[in-house]
Amino acid sequence: MAATYCEIGTMITRDPELRGGRPIIAGTGTCVRTISVASNQGYLPEEIAADRPYLTLAQIHAALAYYHANKGEIDADLEAEDRAYDEGVRLSGRPIVP
Repeated sequence: MAATYCEIGTMITRDPELRGGRPIIAGTGTCVRTISVASNQGYLPEEIAADRPYLTLAQIHAALAYYHANKGEIDADLEAEDRAYDEGVRLSGRPIVP
C-alpha cells in the first residue's frame, strides 16, 4: 500500500471571490480567522474539529499554523471588524451591549 502525502502549503488558500480574499481552508468556505477565534476562546483543536465535522483535524492544525505564522494580519483583520461593528452601532444610536 503506497503512502499518500499532503503538501501542507496547499491546505490554506485565498480567493478574492470568497470571504473577501481572506485566507480559508482549501476546498471549504471556512476562514482561518474562524478557527483562530475558537482557539483563542480556549477550544482545543479536537473540540474545534468536533464542532465542524466537515473539517479534518489536519485542516484545523493547518489553519492554526497559518494563524500563528501570520498572527498580526489575522488579529488586525479581527480588530478592524470589531471597530467597524462598534462604529455601526454608534451611528445607529443604539447602545453597545457587552
